[in-house]
Amino acid sequence: MLTLFLLELNWKELLMGHEEWSFLLEIILRTAIMFLAIIVGLRVLGKRGVKQLSIFELVVIIGLGSAAGDPMFNKDVGIVSSILVFIVIILLYTIITIFIAKSKSFEKLVEGTSACLIRDGEFAIDNFKKENLGSDEFFAELRLKGVSQLGQIETAIVESSGEISIFFHEDQAVKYGLPIMPDSLEYPLKITTKEGHYSCTFCGHTEFKTAGNAGNCAKCQKDEWVEASDKRRVT
Repeated sequence: MLTLFLLELNWKELLMGHEEWSFLLEIILRTAIMFLAIIVGLRVLGKRGVKQLSIFELVVIIGLGSAAGDPMFNKDVGIVSSILVFIVIILLYTIITIFIAKSKSFEKLVEGTSACLIRDGEFAIDNFKKENLGSDEFFAELRLKGVSQLGQIETAIVESSGEISIFFHEDQAVKYGLPIMPDSLEYPLKITTKEGHYSCTFCGHTEFKTAGNAGNCAKCQKDEWVEASDKRRVT
């Protein structure tokens, strides 16, 4: 049954679609031309086009990629029209970049702004809510930078590119903070069994508590806590 199916299969249509084998040579030529066009385009855009991308730069790169991809294998798309798209995108990029350099408000509109997410070991809740960033994703980013608990951080900022910049406390200034290691927040407490420092699982606010009812957080009014950590960074 399988053998019969394979014998009856139209291998040419499967591999080439409706194109002829001779079109393979044209694909090689088209790809080489568009590859060179991409290199020239990125060189014209300068280093801003290839560094960590802002939203604006990402749109430009996606536009160039789309314009370059179709003519590489699609016979119905001419190379000249794709080169024209390249030119228009580069001109728009140049014009918008000039406006960005001249107007701070326009720059904020196009590229966004940076925002402080952590101040002195605690979440800047209002700013964090505005960012489309889950706590697990954010904690993973912090761990990649060697952070195990929020008390190690003086300030954490999400840049307009999406990168997170972290400024650390000196070792002697590290304080108790919310632990962010995997599974550290899985079992929050509302009743503490021993005295010590505890951190709010929502905002990271840390308090010294005695055994008993943990109560509500003085900062966010939530009532779930985990035992805080004063571990220093290992560098």
